[in-house]
Amino acid sequence: MQQRLPSLYPQPILFAHRGASAHTQENTIDAFRLALKLGASGLETDCWVTKDLQVVLDHDGFVKRRGPFQFRKTKIRRVDAIKLPASIPKFIDLLEISSPSTPVSVDVCDSSAMDLINELVSKTISKQDIYICHPDIELLRSWKIEFPSFKYVNSIRLNKIYEGPERRCANLAKYGIDVLNMHHTDWNGGLVALAHRFNIAAFSWDLQHTDQLVTALLMGADAVYSDWPDRMCDASRRVFDSD
Repeated sequence: MQQRLPSLYPQPILFAHRGASAHTQENTIDAFRLALKLGASGLETDCWVTKDLQVVLDHDGFVKRRGPFQFRKTKIRRVDAIKLPASIPKFIDLLEISSPSTPVSVDVCDSSAMDLINELVSKTISKQDIYICHPDIELLRSWKIEFPSFKYVNSIRLNKIYEGPERRCANLAKYGIDVLNMHHTDWNGGLVALAHRFNIAAFSWDLQHTDQLVTALLMGADAVYSDWPDRMCDASRRVFDSD
């Protein structure tokens, strides 16, 4: 096996994408619990805000509701939390089942969620790392100023970085944003090293096969995201047991 390039973190985070979503219904408490049982060291989810201002966990922000003749999609924003399916958990539920040492990566799909997330986290005794993810660097910059206790992640594809990766990393460092998160096909060892040169962590997502995960960890990725927590653990053992 090739030599592993250095990471910024002592141990890369293994984020279970929407929980153990390869094994059970995504973004449910059962999926998050199973992910932890299978060895994931971090949990990933997407959040939305309900009509009554509850932060809930769902991917696309719509819920199917029965109409006069058929089911129709309704935005979560237009529905009170109590009227959502029982399978859709609240953000606070995720904090309660994860340990203080479990990082949580949150794709903020509704920007109004940030005030509510900050309020919820401040009321808990949990001191876990909360990674706030968004493609808009200016929005992340404003959140960093207003809510400095979180870690911030610029989630984007390489072809969307109009100024180029070096300038993007320089800007992330300038604004105090912690992470550049790109699809695994966008990363190579040189780009990981570039991010690290600016003290920016390199996160890699959509890694569904063990060989892909091993490759990302060997190139120094600081976190990986997968639907398969068991495969992440297998890849991590292959890489770190060989050190």
